[in-house]
This record gives sequence, structure tokens and C-alpha cells, in this order.
Amino acid sequence: MGIFDFLTGEFIDVIHWTDDTQDTMVWRFEREGHEIKYGAKLTVREGQAAVMVHEGQLADVFQPGLYMLETNNMPIMTTLQYWDHGFESPFKSEIYFINTTRFTDLKWGTKNPIICRDPEFGPVRLRAYGTYEIKVADPARFMSEIVGTDGEFTMDEISYQIRNIITSEFSAAIAGSGIPVLDMAANTLDLGKLLAKKIAPALAEYGLELPGLYIENISLPPKVEEALDKRTSMGLAGDLDQFMKYSAAEAMSNPASAAGGSMAAGMGAGMGLAMAQQMQAQQQAAGPWGARPAAAAAPAAPPPPPVEKVWHTASNGQTSGPYSRATLGRMAADGSLTRDTHVWTAGQDGWKRASEVMELAQLFTVMPPPPPPAD
Repeated sequence: MGIFDFLTGEFIDVIHWTDDTQDTMVWRFEREGHEIKYGAKLTVREGQAAVMVHEGQLADVFQPGLYMLETNNMPIMTTLQYWDHGFESPFKSEIYFINTTRFTDLKWGTKNPIICRDPEFGPVRLRAYGTYEIKVADPARFMSEIVGTDGEFTMDEISYQIRNIITSEFSAAIAGSGIPVLDMAANTLDLGKLLAKKIAPALAEYGLELPGLYIENISLPPKVEEALDKRTSMGLAGDLDQFMKYSAAEAMSNPASAAGGSMAAGMGAGMGLAMAQQMQAQQQAAGPWGARPAAAAAPAAPPPPPVEKVWHTASNGQTSGPYSRATLGRMAADGSLTRDTHVWTAGQDGWKRASEVMELAQLFTVMPPPPPPAD
């Protein structure tokens, strides 16, 4: 092998990058002393771009393809007269590979609630989360604005900044959209497109673009959601009269499971039946337009009779009773009940003498008082 063949072999190199990490955005081709040999072959695959940096300045951007790195096809290198230096490489430069494919299924979400003015509910607080896609659109700008001299730049290093931009723009977009809270679920696709359009200028300054942004959920505080659930339940009930009839029928058809026990089941069935009968009577008495005629008004039910008191008596440490007031009157007449007999009834504070209870003291007024003691 001649000296020319030896020199040729020394300066031939192959520069390429295959990525299996799924999150690397930029990777620097490492060589001892950053020496890119004369006549090296640069392979840039689909979904990649290569950026050459020479002496700290961005020299060229290579799109997918095969390139032969020589001074005659690289205008920026024609003024470098390093070929005469023997075994030293003429290209002491750096090659950075840029991943230009989409990075998908990236998460975003609001840390704090967003206060909006809803036309129906007034001021409300909203939270939202979703996913987005990102890709490098301008490799040169991305290198100069974000990467710098980082030899391996991953998506995690910039995802936090992108999430902040999305959250900030989402707050402004959702507050100014004027879409009611109850209609937001039907407009998440349009909101995502509107949000992506607003974010695009900010990301373009970094050399990035946002191919897709998706809103998975917009939620209200738990207490507001509970109130909405109650309102929905009321709407599902519809006509309350029909709902009560249906509930009464359910209680009668399956009382054990509805009430949770034999006694509770009987009470539930009885209450349901009574309510159903009452509503049926009201509807039968109503006029053709639902109004009750004055002549057909049902008479008022008489008040329930008062509950009669019963009494207990105590004598010689023994109690007896209960006795009605009429019975106690007969006992007063035959002498088995005296003024000094202790009596008690429900609601009374302890035992009292019969003469101290107004209702019973009247029983002794028809009889003469005991005779005075003998002189």
C-alpha cells in the first residue's frame, strides 16, 4: 500500500446518527479534538437535520441526504488552508444532529384554577389538562436559541418551559372565548386549535412548532360539580308528581330492598301509598285546566281529639294505675283517693299530692272538708 493510499484511508470518515432513546432532540457527533476528516461522508436520515458549527459559528445546515465534506463543495471552508498541514484534519468542527420528527403524547395541565366569568353561573374556577405534540421546524434557530453547546439535549429539558407557555396562553384564551362552561366539552377541539394558533408565535422564536394540541378535560371544583349533579338529577326526575307515584309503586313492589327492613319497608310502603292516594284525590278534584273549583273544595278534616291524661297513685310504697280522671273521681267519692294521696302523670315533675294538682283538686270541692279536730 502506497503512501497516498495510507493518507486516503486516514482521512475517510463516516458521520451518521441512529437514535433509540425516543426523547433526544439534539446529539453531537463526538470525535477526538472535534476533527472532521477531509472527504468524510455525512449521512442525514429522514426525520433528521445536521448542523455544522465551525469555530463557534453556525456554518451550515444539512437536510436529509448523503454529503461529501470537501472544501470544493463547502463554500464556507474554501478559505481555510489546512490541507497542507499533513495529518491534521482541515475540518476542526462540530456536527450536531437535530431530531425533526414529532414528539408526541406530551402532557400539560393547569397548576392552579383559572377564574372565568360564565354567563350562567357567574365567576367560576376551571382546571384543564391534555396532551400536545412538538417538533423542530428551524434547526439553526433551535441550536442558537435553546441548545447552545449541549452535546445531548432531551425533550425533558424544554418541556417545562413549553408547558408554561401553553398554560399561560390557555388562561387568556379560555377567559376570552365566551364559551359557557356547559358547552366547553363540545368545543374542546376548537379550543385546542385556537390555543395552538396563539402559542405558535412564541414557539417559533425557539425554532419549534406545535403540530397538535389536545384538551382532554376541563373540570370544575368538586362542590360545583356536586351542585350540577343535583341539578341534573332534578331534571331527570321531570314531573315531580309522576316521580312520586313511581317511587311509591317501587316501594310497594319491592319494599324490603327499598326500605332496608321489615318495619322500615312497611312504613315506606304506607307513606308511598298515602302520598299516591293524596295526589290522586287532588287530581280528581282539579278542574279541566288543573285548577280546583271552589265548589269542589274538600271540607277541612276535623282536628284529632285531645289525648286524655292518665294518672298513677302511690301508697305505702306501692304504685297502681293508670287511672282516668273519671275513675279518680269515683275513687275520691268512695274515699280510696284523698287529698294527701300522691299522684303522677306523664310530663309531671315528680310525685305530688292530689290536692296540689289543679285538675285533681277539683274532685274534692264537691265533698265537705274533713271535720275539725275535737276540742
